[in-house]
Amino acid sequence: MSNELRVPDAKGPPLSCDCHLHVFGDPATYPYAADKRNTPPAMPLAEYMAGYNDFARRCGIERMVFTQPSTYGRDNTCMLDAISMCVSNARGIVDIDENASDAELAHLQSAGVIGIRFNLGPPSRPRETGLMEKHLVRLKRLDARCAEIGWQIDILSPSWLIIDMLDVYREFKSKFTLAHFGMFLARDGAKQPALLKMTDFLRNGGDRCHMKLTAPYRMASEPKFEDSTVIAQALIEAAPDRVIWGSDYPYLSNAHRVNSIDLFNLVAQWMPDATLRQKILVDNPARLFGFR
Repeated sequence: MSNELRVPDAKGPPLSCDCHLHVFGDPATYPYAADKRNTPPAMPLAEYMAGYNDFARRCGIERMVFTQPSTYGRDNTCMLDAISMCVSNARGIVDIDENASDAELAHLQSAGVIGIRFNLGPPSRPRETGLMEKHLVRLKRLDARCAEIGWQIDILSPSWLIIDMLDVYREFKSKFTLAHFGMFLARDGAKQPALLKMTDFLRNGGDRCHMKLTAPYRMASEPKFEDSTVIAQALIEAAPDRVIWGSDYPYLSNAHRVNSIDLFNLVAQWMPDATLRQKILVDNPARLFGFR
């Protein structure tokens, strides 16, 4: 996690939203899941939020959407506590059982939750025969429940699985987001067949699909991940009204090599036009997440 005293090359416009970040607290208060993939910062939640808020202030970020990390499994307590600290400028994406009671969903909605995470990460997961079929019943159940109450589904999966599931996504009744550029690798360029299928879907069949420009360090090249621009611009061109941005703070899988401000500076490279930054940082997330 970066705490450097720097400012970005350009701040976001007023009401900019970080649409994908994770929150952690002291494990004595918020125990980790037994199968956690990474070890997050072990500090009190208030201290963790102070560090993030310093980064957000320097970048002009005024709204945020917390996404449940796999570190806590389906215990969303830490995230719900963080939302309660942010008054009206935060929303949450939880991980819950697809058969959770209506009362639980109503409670979560009253706490600021607007969606459910469907996590088949890590994004580097190699191809597995039958993986889609294994999880399809749960995914369709989540879609039906989210459609009933106006929630959305946040999907993390490898790019090969996204492409395999495009016909499934085309039939979705709820809105959904795809994290981390869909994990289309920058080294494969803007003409890679899988990305072309994705952009065609965004243009012609995926009006409920929103793409997250998050975690470029997962799909682009060190040290500054600038080759992510070609993928970002291809996705933006395909669906400028359905692209959003998020920091993926605190970058657990690559924190020792990631600089918060350098990552935010990529935003101006991906969208040099101020009107486009207003759309992607402010207008699109306000509409998708219900900010007023």
